[in-house]
Amino acid sequence: MKRAMKRTDFLEHVGWTGLGLAYTIGASGLVTAPASAADTLTFVQISDSHIGFHQAPNTNPESTLKMAVDAINALPVQPKFVIHTGDVTHLSKPAQYDSAKQILGTLRAPLMVIPGEHDVIGDDGLKTYFQNFARKDAPGGWYSFDLGGAHYVAIVNVFNFEKMGLIGKEQLDWVRKDLAAQKSSTPIIVFGHVPLYTVYQPWGWLTEDGAQVISMLQRFDNVTVLNGHIHQILEHTEGKVQFRTAAGTAYPQPAPGMAAAPGPVADLPPDKLLSTLAYRQITIDGGKIALSDKMLG
Repeated sequence: MKRAMKRTDFLEHVGWTGLGLAYTIGASGLVTAPASAADTLTFVQISDSHIGFHQAPNTNPESTLKMAVDAINALPVQPKFVIHTGDVTHLSKPAQYDSAKQILGTLRAPLMVIPGEHDVIGDDGLKTYFQNFARKDAPGGWYSFDLGGAHYVAIVNVFNFEKMGLIGKEQLDWVRKDLAAQKSSTPIIVFGHVPLYTVYQPWGWLTEDGAQVISMLQRFDNVTVLNGHIHQILEHTEGKVQFRTAAGTAYPQPAPGMAAAPGPVADLPPDKLLSTLAYRQITIDGGKIALSDKMLG
């Protein structure tokens, strides 16, 4: 089943935000900003907002998500889009989704979302996620699109989340077909929630079948994989693939293996919280990709 994002679907998605932004179809067939916009393309990643979590070290993650949104809205040049790489909510409750959407709905830039494992908890978890962030071009939750000379692939790897990340055969087949249509010189940016590579197996910080996607990506000259899940900034390289894990906007987790178990760093001093939370700017200029993590404090 084809789930590659069509140009008309992207334009329709921009319309979903209600922001009134003007986009046009350029000569290359890609969605572009108006001619007066800067030549470089910038987008923003946010992750792990955990709306509904109200314990130490952050009893009000709504306020820190709003801080991130306000900072993004204050950027002198608005990003082409904002991607939330999962765990929008803490327990996938309708009220938590409502609160998250109220805050995220104030973004000036178009918003895209992929689910984290906290967004699909319970029998109705995935259904609730789709009720709030459904896309006509992505019945399984995964999708791809082209923008600014790069190809973007958004995957869902939170299946089997009680043990570790999992993509599954249907999605792997789709990723293989999607990437086969791309030139090796095309910059590839992959979005996921759980890290594709093994960060720390005892804590389940890996994707069981992620190695299959990493293998598919090795033929490309320029690949960046952006994920969340572990609430800290980590960098890793395998061959030509650069992995960049993002901090969350809710709370930090301990470094791999540096605690008895993963989870919120509850004993973090209150005045240190904002220095562990961030959003990330990604700039593409002439095929070169630069990342900058913006701490909230």
